[in-house]
Amino acid sequence: MTVEQVIDVFRDGISVAIRLGAPILLLCMLVGVIVALLQAVTQIHEQSISFVLKLIVVVMLLSLGGGWMLESLQEYTYRLFELML
Repeated sequence: MTVEQVIDVFRDGISVAIRLGAPILLLCMLVGVIVALLQAVTQIHEQSISFVLKLIVVVMLLSLGGGWMLESLQEYTYRLFELML
């Protein structure tokens, strides 16, 4: 395996990780900002509200996009195994 192939494998791995993690992180961050603004306006500072809403968003996102995420991860894994053989 050449250095260029190793760099390509690592680059692909990082791009897969970003593609899989970015939607979850961005939506959680958006929900956190919205809840923080609402809590600042209403002066209700309960930590469980933010946690429960983020948990609901993550579960919904994984149920809707979990198949795509799994397929993307499987494709990357198949490419790694092909390079090993």
